[in-house]
Amino acid sequence: MQRVWKLLRLPKPDPFLIVAFIGLTLLALFMLLPLVFIVNHAFKPINELFIYPPRFLAEHPTMFNFRQLFLNAQKMSIPFSRYFFNSVFTTGVTVLVAVLISAMAAYAFSKHRFPGMRAFFGLIIVSLMFAPEAVVIPRFILVSELGIMNTYAAHIWPLVAMPVGVFLMRQFIDQVPNALLEAAKIDGAREWKIFYRIVLPVCMPAVATVAILAFQMSWSQTETSNYYTQVESLKTLPYYVATLTGGLGNSVVGQGVAAAAGLMLFLPNLLIFLLFQRQVLMTMAHSGIK
Repeated sequence: MQRVWKLLRLPKPDPFLIVAFIGLTLLALFMLLPLVFIVNHAFKPINELFIYPPRFLAEHPTMFNFRQLFLNAQKMSIPFSRYFFNSVFTTGVTVLVAVLISAMAAYAFSKHRFPGMRAFFGLIIVSLMFAPEAVVIPRFILVSELGIMNTYAAHIWPLVAMPVGVFLMRQFIDQVPNALLEAAKIDGAREWKIFYRIVLPVCMPAVATVAILAFQMSWSQTETSNYYTQVESLKTLPYYVATLTGGLGNSVVGQGVAAAAGLMLFLPNLLIFLLFQRQVLMTMAHSGIK
């Protein structure tokens, strides 16, 4: 073995690194088990869903559950495509607005001084401790007073305020040298140009992380459809899936439909995370979160 390492001119292996690599590989495979289960569960035929003892992998994969999901969708007065469009549109706008607001607020807190700055930022940090259920009533009152009930805005505005996004973005913006910004001002750059051309490029890992968090929050939630929208054509895909599977929850076929619907809602979150995972790791490394 030593001759092989010498011929390949590789550094001598460290026993600790080998053990750590094997341990982390086994841990990664273990963490993948829930993902494998979600995918397999959606393709299991009815008899395998209720078999005892339960089996982890599908022995005879089938598309029956997905066919049942779309057959039930055809019986509804609102087409499936409408719910899908509502989710894509509102989630896309929510992500863009949430990222922009978080970045602008973080830039103000990091590079500007104004009365009450510490108090306002302290309130943002304190708001991280509130559970989502604690703000349902204040959100409902605010949406009602703004007059945006039964509109697309009701799906967007309650979700654009992200305290965690402001915190993460500020940690990155703090690393931008003040001398660089002062030099840009001397060259005639205005605040918006400094923010767009200098600050945002430095904060792209944080931007990607905030975008992922905003996407997950908006894509999977049913709060806005339940509380702020009574018009069926304005409701989103998660609400539709919840009502569809809820009506079939006590039936045998309903369990397969629920598994297929759960996979459809889960895959976009997984794909978005895989695309931006490197930026997420960079954000965690520079934000002070351990």
